[in-house]
Amino acid sequence: MDKLKRVLSGQDDGNTEEPGILERANQASTLAWGTRMKGFVICFVLGVVCSILGTCLLWLPGVGLAVFAVFYSVGNVCALGSTMFLVGPVRQVKTMCAKERAIATVIMMVCLVLTLCAAFWWKNNGLALLFCVLQFLAFTWYGLSYIPFARDAVIKMFSMCI
Repeated sequence: MDKLKRVLSGQDDGNTEEPGILERANQASTLAWGTRMKGFVICFVLGVVCSILGTCLLWLPGVGLAVFAVFYSVGNVCALGSTMFLVGPVRQVKTMCAKERAIATVIMMVCLVLTLCAAFWWKNNGLALLFCVLQFLAFTWYGLSYIPFARDAVIKMFSMCI
């Protein structure tokens, strides 16, 4: 039926191939592909800059850890949110909650909240730093889930070291 609609409306170019994943993602989004790529790059770079800036400001006397916790957490949220420009927010949340990523997502979000709680509410620098490290590890494990066999390779590498 869709093919008939395309032919009758003059949108059929005679190409019988199914659209690829990039074409389908482009059709599903209201943003142009170039705009989505720019949004992704800007958000991702902003996240990396926030994380690096937070790391540089860690050594400020007195407030360094709190500033680090905020910048590092905001950087992780920006980096994570950058992929929403590529696939959309609904699909992003669905992929985050997929069975292979659900545990890493939950640990990452819980550690993000606990990092901020430890820095501002509990004022415990050691816990804030520990939660930042756990946040980093969970985010790395989450990211590796998108690369085929990457988690298996990491597990194998660490098992050989032990």
